[in-house]
Amino acid sequence: MRTRRLALTAAAVAALAATATACGPDNSDTGSTAASPAATAAATTGAAPVGASPTKAAAAPTTPATPKSSSTPKSPDAASSPAADKSGYGQACGANDLALTAKAESQAGGYLLITAKAKPGITCTLPATHPTIAFGSRGIEAANAEQSTGEPITLSGAKVAYAGIMTKTTNTNQSIQFTDVIVGIGNADPNPVSIAVGTTPVDKPIVTNWHTVAKDAVPGL
Repeated sequence: MRTRRLALTAAAVAALAATATACGPDNSDTGSTAASPAATAAATTGAAPVGASPTKAAAAPTTPATPKSSSTPKSPDAASSPAADKSGYGQACGANDLALTAKAESQAGGYLLITAKAKPGITCTLPATHPTIAFGSRGIEAANAEQSTGEPITLSGAKVAYAGIMTKTTNTNQSIQFTDVIVGIGNADPNPVSIAVGTTPVDKPIVTNWHTVAKDAVPGL
């Protein structure tokens, strides 16, 4: 009876050993392992598996630098500005460029002293000769009282020029009375000026050149 029990036990142990061998892990293919969850996810999504070296990002395109112009545009301030308005400057005087006055003087038997001054903002030149002097609508003109010409005179600001008119050069009682004298700068002056002089006898009048000193404009001296 004991011998039979031992045999059964030995048989049971052998059966258990055989069963354990059949159910144990197969070590015959140790080189192939199951894919890890991370590797499986990477294969599915295309993402790099954890631990893999990151791939360098593509370089952003470089915008080419704008080439500098070979010539720098000039500033508006550098442009030549237009020339200043010189209207009324450096021109020959006309009667309408001048402030003209007349005053009766007693020297040399009596004469009219004409004073000329440039109007504000005007610079102009009087010719080296006498002004054109006429009386009345009949156009009695004054002759030249001097044999030679003078010098051109530039008027500006407070500078003054003088001319003297002897309205009557005859010794007779014949004369014409006028109350105004017409003054022009040259025979071609388009804008002569009429100046009141009071009642003045006129007969063969004469006039001096323009002078910068009043005493030099006394006719007949």
